[in-house]
Amino acid sequence: MTSLTISSVNSLGDDQFESIFGNVIEHCKIASVTVNRLRPFKNVNELCDAFQKYLDEINEQEKLAILKSHPDLAGRLALRGELTPESTEEQRSAGLHDLSEEQKLLMDTRNERYKLKFGFPFIICARENKVQSILQGLQNRYNNDYQQEIETGIEEVKKICKFRILNIVKE
Repeated sequence: MTSLTISSVNSLGDDQFESIFGNVIEHCKIASVTVNRLRPFKNVNELCDAFQKYLDEINEQEKLAILKSHPDLAGRLALRGELTPESTEEQRSAGLHDLSEEQKLLMDTRNERYKLKFGFPFIICARENKVQSILQGLQNRYNNDYQQEIETGIEEVKKICKFRILNIVKE
């Protein structure tokens, strides 16, 4: 996809905007519908802030739905090639497509343990991490309490969202 200017973002039709930004928060098209209503934006930071604000203002059930919509890192969907294009690229950038057997087993074990405890997948901004830091994050964050992990997961979703927007919009 060609990168857009903020001016061209502001002049998109509603359907175009919602389609282009419909997965900046994984499988959460309603975010793009909500943010679309706030146009025009002065710059890309204002656009990013609108999505961040959306995440801050939704209720806990909606936050949980967003967390649950994320795929496991290096999980079954990745193995079957069924991730969204954005998730595929993010996991690839972190080196998750090229795990050793030992790393894969450790990743699967820690992902499963984490999901059993919290009820949603472990979420970390893969673009800011590599395999070892992701494995360490799985280990460390397992010790968090439920509420803390919802907040941490949403903060990671915000980072992912911003990177995805910056892939679409250039100043």
